[in-house]
Amino acid sequence: MRGEFIESKKLVKGLTFEEFEKLISVIPPKDKLSKTSFLLGYGSGLRISEVVKLKSENIKENRIEIWDSKGGKDRIVPKPKGWREYMDKEIPIKKSIRTLERNFKKYAKKAKLPENYVFHSLRHGFALLALERGIPVNDLQLFMGHSSLSVTNVYTKSRPTGALERWKDLF
Repeated sequence: MRGEFIESKKLVKGLTFEEFEKLISVIPPKDKLSKTSFLLGYGSGLRISEVVKLKSENIKENRIEIWDSKGGKDRIVPKPKGWREYMDKEIPIKKSIRTLERNFKKYAKKAKLPENYVFHSLRHGFALLALERGIPVNDLQLFMGHSSLSVTNVYTKSRPTGALERWKDLF
């Protein structure tokens, strides 16, 4: 039976656009910091450590410049579509990684999102949404800061809905 064993890999889990909207909708208006942090994770694909280290001078008109990130890499990511002027005043984020994680869990529970979601699920959601909307995988690789395309390719297998729809249309 050993020869029949096939290694199973878990699919990457990230928030859908609808789940992100639910998450944002349960955040009280006074908690602008959480809303800004979550938007940076979902709308730009930032890691939680990058959100905490972000400085106002890194935010440009249509992009965010990330310097000395994981592995000492630099990259440029798109500024989130939902970015509002008040969010500029929230940078730098004056909260710890642990506090942001705790806030994410609290609001995710309130929005009735899956319990296994964590702040990093926002970054995964960014990647999955980008691919669903037609961003080429090599462009996504640049946004994510992956040194290898094979790392980025895990996202191409995570939501088979597009493949299922194409199958349905052809057969």
